[in-house]
Amino acid sequence: MKALITGAGGQLAAELARAAPAGWSVSALSRGALDIGDADAVARTVEALAPDLILNAAAYTAVDRAESEPRAAFRANRDGPAHLARAAVAAGSRLIHVSTDFVFDGGGGRAWRPDDATAPLGVYGASKLAGERAVAAAAPGALIVRTAWVYAAHGANFVRTMLRLMGERPEVRVVADQIGAPTSAPTLAAALWALASTDARGILHYTDSGVASWYDFAVAIAEEAGALGLIAGVPSVVPIATADWPTPARRPAFSVLDTTQTTRRLGRAGPHWRAALRVVLGEIAGAPP
Repeated sequence: MKALITGAGGQLAAELARAAPAGWSVSALSRGALDIGDADAVARTVEALAPDLILNAAAYTAVDRAESEPRAAFRANRDGPAHLARAAVAAGSRLIHVSTDFVFDGGGGRAWRPDDATAPLGVYGASKLAGERAVAAAAPGALIVRTAWVYAAHGANFVRTMLRLMGERPEVRVVADQIGAPTSAPTLAAALWALASTDARGILHYTDSGVASWYDFAVAIAEEAGALGLIAGVPSVVPIATADWPTPARRPAFSVLDTTQTTRRLGRAGPHWRAALRVVLGEIAGAPP
């Protein structure tokens, strides 16, 4: 069985390649090797590789910069998935496309279900929602998996940023009124491969279990990283309001995703986010300097 993973070099694509089950031959292509915004390049590549499965982990994820670069965001997050969907249908390949909690406005009082109404607050969320719709229109058999707050031992993410700041400062200030579910790229990758072995299609949600604010997440990072010796001592983590940390893009205040359908399909829920965090920090601690 052959799989094409897009977005190589990104944290999720790296974990997808690492977690590939036995019997799968993986081609993981970076943007330099395959720009999914280029329809002709996508068509040629998919035709040549003839993959059984395409895992689309390529995306424009700079949430704040997207507000000033909408064309780039939509090219990567709408046009690219559309090109992959059409190429997948032409090649008889299955497509699993990764999306985001940012398709919701965060105004609900319960976890968001896959069929809830979408209402993105900014360009990033709007471009990802447009990508979902393009995939569904071009490849009705595709699977779209929304996730949230993804991090890994490598790459640019909240955990790596916190570790750097906590190593530089005695105090860090972190937003406490945005609620979600931190999700490790390794557990997300494992879930995506597990879903690939099912006949799931349409939209599903996957995150690690539990909920947290960014402040809760940062406190856990400080405690766990301190215990592992990744930082000296435990810095002070100060909760602040979103209004105290203005950004170009608005973010959903409550973006917990309902993963009931995914849990039912896989027969298991994701690990609690703090347990998954401990594993990732352990990987960082064990990495060569």
